[in-house]
Amino acid sequence: MKKLIVSMVAAATLCSGAALAADIPVKARPAPAPASPWDWAFGGATMSDYNFRGISQSNRGPSVTAYSETRYNVNSAVQFYFASQYWAVTLPTNPTAEVDIFGGVRLTTGPLTWDFGGMYYWYPRERQHATGVVGAPFPSYPNGNVTLAQTDFWEAYGKLAWDVVKDKFTVGANVFYAPSWLNTGASGLFASATAKLTMPSFRTGFGMINEVGWYISGEFGHYWLGTTDLVPVVFTPAINLPDYSTWNLGVAFTWKVATLDLRYYDTNLSKANCNLLTGDPNATAAGSKWCNATFIAALKFDLVASQHLK
Repeated sequence: MKKLIVSMVAAATLCSGAALAADIPVKARPAPAPASPWDWAFGGATMSDYNFRGISQSNRGPSVTAYSETRYNVNSAVQFYFASQYWAVTLPTNPTAEVDIFGGVRLTTGPLTWDFGGMYYWYPRERQHATGVVGAPFPSYPNGNVTLAQTDFWEAYGKLAWDVVKDKFTVGANVFYAPSWLNTGASGLFASATAKLTMPSFRTGFGMINEVGWYISGEFGHYWLGTTDLVPVVFTPAINLPDYSTWNLGVAFTWKVATLDLRYYDTNLSKANCNLLTGDPNATAAGSKWCNATFIAALKFDLVASQHLK
């Protein structure tokens, strides 16, 4: 009987303790903060030559670039962006740099990614070289080439990328249109097709650089150029600029945020037509070498805040 009473008291005590514990308020864990829709991508590169659509922008010499892109993700399928990129250049008008200011929207639907936007090409502190032009601070170049007072221009673009085999094989198409290419008054329509094949990564066995990714990629494009405005001394009479094709093919190796890109570029421009399009101060009687076949090595760094700055 005593054992029964003791057992009942113990049970009552345990139940009472459990009830009291249930009455004690428990501090709720804070809900995880929702992911910010804002993001930031940035990076840069150093290269043996800055090539833009088949034409050297750094007089066949080395160049550097840096960019910053602010992103706003509406959802997983819609992203708005605004960016700027800065390039070291060596051009006939002697600008301090090339500054690209651009923005647009990226749309993702399954394996397809669309990109629509606009870009402004700004060449700060340009100086005109043109003998006989009132206000031009410098005479024509010794080889006879002359320049405009400024070559800033803008273009609209549309891009499409199709991830044919997820993360393995991608093809793309791009269209760019400028109503006044390099401020010449001539329209410029550039269209290109791209392809990228991502290969299996491999191990190097060298310390920190253990696993390296790599891919092969290429592009073929064509530029349709219109007729310039009539500009005394520079375009007298107005000139129908030559169309041309350009292509590149290369291999790139990736490790973390770094990419080493080794690439071959070429165009079908003659040296004479290359000189007509570029106004190369170093062009000879045969023309300019800025559009010739060339091999370019570039070391690039690309980071995204949400992925690399946690």
